Amino acid sequence: MFFIEAKRIVTVILGALLLSVSLNLFLINANVYASGFAGIAQLLSSVLADFAGITVSTGILLLVLNVPVFILGWFKVGKGFTIYSIVSVIFTTIFMGIIPVMSLSDDIILNAVFGGVIGGVGVGISLKLGASTGGMDIVAMVLSRLQDKPIGTYFLLLNGIIIVAAGFLYEPENALYTMVALYVSTAVIDAIHTRHEKVTAMIVTRKADELQAAIHDQMVRGITIIPAKGGYTKEEKNMLYLVITRYELYDLEKIISEVDPNAFANIVQTVGIFGFFRREGQSIT
Repeated sequence: MFFIEAKRIVTVILGALLLSVSLNLFLINANVYASGFAGIAQLLSSVLADFAGITVSTGILLLVLNVPVFILGWFKVGKGFTIYSIVSVIFTTIFMGIIPVMSLSDDIILNAVFGGVIGGVGVGISLKLGASTGGMDIVAMVLSRLQDKPIGTYFLLLNGIIIVAAGFLYEPENALYTMVALYVSTAVIDAIHTRHEKVTAMIVTRKADELQAAIHDQMVRGITIIPAKGGYTKEEKNMLYLVITRYELYDLEKIISEVDPNAFANIVQTVGIFGFFRREGQSIT
């Protein structure tokens, strides 16, 4: 378990480093904006410097913007997810203070593409291990649980605001290049992490009751328990069948490894569901 947590922390820090490299070496000087709260922090930093003569680094603004979001995530999303998201944002701020803001190329298209790729890798590897880069990830998860709409809808809305603001406050071309960077980073994130918002877990276990209790202790999801029988051993077991969001997948894997390390779990992508999928504030009957 210690090795797993250490690997998660190292990966989150690496993701923060890659996001910082994306911002400081490619996007900031090119006036091309990242997605989510990083893009908002970038835009605010530019506006304060250009229109008010106030210099505040993007990293500091990113940290400040995330403080209320961390409080929201702690109570609405989960302590584990939020703690690692805090680690990610803190190290992003540190790395952005260490890495100089400079341009490796004067070509704005190269900056947009490589900034999008590197930033997408940083976000993708963090999401894959159940953490995030903070900000919009947490807000989108809370809104998705309230409305049961795809998380991507809320990302699209916020990123649309960033694009419009960039085009209005600066050159319209900046908005177009920002769209390129956002498209590239989204494609990279999808390639690293699952693009499906929900996944189905089928868990064959000898400890169905203990596993069901542990899952419900951390997440509110309906579980169907189906009798199962080993084809080779003929041993009587049970299969737990449940649908979760992709952001809950790491927590589920952790629960299974703690309660029944010998359980067999099959995780499949869920393209769509029909019927009831529990939203925040609703009870399971």
